[in-house]
Amino acid sequence: MKAKEQIKSLKAYKPGKPIEEVKKELGLETITKLASNENPFGCADAVKDAVMDELERVSIYPDGYAAEIRTKLSEYLGVKPGQILFGNGSDEVIEMFCRTYLSPESNTIMATPTFPQYKHNSIIEGAEIIEVPLLDNGKHDLDQMYQAIDDHTKIIWLCSPNNPTGTYITEKELVSFLKKVPSDIIVACDEAYREYVVAEDYPDTVELQKEYTNLIIFRTFSKAFGLASLRIGYGVAHEDLMGVVDPVREPFNTSRVAQRAAITALEHLEFIETCRVKNREGMASYESFCKQFNLDYFPSQGNFILIDFKTIQGDEIFDYLLRKGFIVRSGNALGYLTSVRITVGSQDQNDSIINCLSEWLVQKGVTKNVATSINE
Repeated sequence: MKAKEQIKSLKAYKPGKPIEEVKKELGLETITKLASNENPFGCADAVKDAVMDELERVSIYPDGYAAEIRTKLSEYLGVKPGQILFGNGSDEVIEMFCRTYLSPESNTIMATPTFPQYKHNSIIEGAEIIEVPLLDNGKHDLDQMYQAIDDHTKIIWLCSPNNPTGTYITEKELVSFLKKVPSDIIVACDEAYREYVVAEDYPDTVELQKEYTNLIIFRTFSKAFGLASLRIGYGVAHEDLMGVVDPVREPFNTSRVAQRAAITALEHLEFIETCRVKNREGMASYESFCKQFNLDYFPSQGNFILIDFKTIQGDEIFDYLLRKGFIVRSGNALGYLTSVRITVGSQDQNDSIINCLSEWLVQKGVTKNVATSINE
């Protein structure tokens, strides 16, 4: 049997090795995973209680329309219920938009490197992929992305904060871009790390949607809310757009447990604020480490930092840390060959991996020095 030609170029997603497998393979007692940008502080305690309670009803199908969480989230965001589309993680919402709007006759524009699911799902639909390299400071090159638009462009993807750099698009930059892009082209703004952002000039995209009806927003409960294993994310767009995309959604695509957990998470936003503060404290520790050893990094508004070790390959750093009990993400798979991406963990986790890296760099003859970040 013959598959679609474009499918042959794809590779199945391969997550990092499970913690238990790494323990067994390397004979380690403790493993600290700082590779997947999960919340090191878990989720709000009330969410755990809600999940346990909902397990009493696991034999019953979930509400396919997700009415209760839809109402709760619409009130939280200040949008109409019909503007929201839920998915099995925001990944599925991205897939639904690709399935609805992309075809072999269309093209789609995205940065590189960025979150890989834009490209993955676009390839499946047979669309032409137009990739625009990030600027040297790790930010989207919006001017070149605009220049790449033609009569076949259907979706432009913006990841802010961008994964893997952590850089963001300011409100001024986004508004300037939206003013130029034709209104029949979707501008998709992926804000998976929105809850970690502290930058004052970060755009209020929900408010901008009132003027720019071609703007869609993707967010998730996987990151700061700490519900990664339950897989629930969402998109926000004009009701007309959502009315077109919603029939693509699979029935019962978010579970009862996930919906209940998300509802409860929205009732305990003080947990998010605590995580945001702790994340900035941890980020400051990594920035200080980089400056001590004259290592370049991108100032990040996410819960991760991409550090450039200059002459050392990312795979080498990854392997060294793995054998010391730390799982990080090698830059070799992210387009930054001498870098690693590290999730900001708890203070103890951050201190441990920083001490481990410091000792290793000293052994390699790297001397401490004063450094600046990449864009300074």
